[in-house]
Amino acid sequence: MATLTSDITMPTARSAIPPALSIGCLVLCMINVALLQNGSTAHWWLFDENGLGIPTDFVNVWSAGRLVLDGHPALAYDWGIQKEVQVAVLGQSYPGNFAWHYPPPFLFVASVLAHFPYGVAFVGWAAVSFLPYLAVMRAIIGRSFGFLLAAAFPVVFTNTLVGQNGFLTAALIGGTLVAMPRWPTLSGICLGLLSYKPQYGLLLPLVLIAASQWRVFFTAGVVAVSLAAVSWLAFGTESWQAFVHWVPMFNQAFLVEGRAPWGKLQSIFGLTRYFGGPESLAWTLQWILSATVAVVLALIWRSRNVRHELKAAALAAGALLVTPYLFLYDEMVLAIAVAFLVRVGLDEGFERHELPAFGLVAVLLMMFSLLGAPTGFAATVVVTVLIAYRVGPWWRGQGAPVPAAAAAI
Repeated sequence: MATLTSDITMPTARSAIPPALSIGCLVLCMINVALLQNGSTAHWWLFDENGLGIPTDFVNVWSAGRLVLDGHPALAYDWGIQKEVQVAVLGQSYPGNFAWHYPPPFLFVASVLAHFPYGVAFVGWAAVSFLPYLAVMRAIIGRSFGFLLAAAFPVVFTNTLVGQNGFLTAALIGGTLVAMPRWPTLSGICLGLLSYKPQYGLLLPLVLIAASQWRVFFTAGVVAVSLAAVSWLAFGTESWQAFVHWVPMFNQAFLVEGRAPWGKLQSIFGLTRYFGGPESLAWTLQWILSATVAVVLALIWRSRNVRHELKAAALAAGALLVTPYLFLYDEMVLAIAVAFLVRVGLDEGFERHELPAFGLVAVLLMMFSLLGAPTGFAATVVVTVLIAYRVGPWWRGQGAPVPAAAAAI
């Protein structure tokens, strides 16, 4: 049963969407479409001018699925064998590796995609995973403007360009949060499916315990364990052994050796390493930030004076702050935090600084492709400050208990 504080607060009247917000979203949406269209015609997306596959993240998904279909799921984790399959499907080699590091349950997704030709699977994955993300953003906003806001988010282009799973991650985190007040079982299912992203495995359960959301907590646990068991039956013990064996090597390569440029990590860890800080300092700052975020979120979620949308926004932003391993495509989750903030603004009125701050967030996310710096981390910090400003009256003891909602989104 949902508690008083978990209810979604309904607006007393449908406030108008600020013209600046509508126009800004429309422009950003057009930019995303134009970039993808140009990428296809100019041959820097999917295939180059010679018809060869462009090396990018999605190739490890398709190749892992191919190995599953060939009866060798455990070999998906072997960097050398993975690259052989990738080179074969792309028709060309490339420096470095696109290593497969997801838990075995995600091999189900990879194997389905590998049934299709590489280009079809690439585009189909982006399109199909985009749909639940759209639906969740619409549900959060509570009106059709949610579709435009979803399509306008700058990381939509980045995620589609590399064929990553940011849409799915954002949809599952958003689904967990938006369903929690009225449909805790559905919320738990979404969270359990998110187990393919282990870096979110500590913060979300901690918050559920703090908020006494036991049905969500136990449903998520059952779903996660069931997925692990089914994947064990489908792909064998060897696949889990390979996952456990290769993941530390992946962490060594990307969090210690920096095989990917440090600017690609959109975390305080990546920011510290980008500016030349030692690994020890980067980990110290990351642990301090993560502990602080965990404590603050636990306090916010235990409160009866903070509306659910602000709790949800804080959790979505906090999930990005606590992990050192965060590439730009996972900044799609920031769209969930922004959507909850927009919902609050539509219900209560926007603060004067909020719309310019949203514009700054968009600029910071787009600047990554120009600077190669952790500008996504800066965008997350900006959104976190906006959330803190909204939560501030409660924190200072000036808030009043949030009334139970008459209806849900």
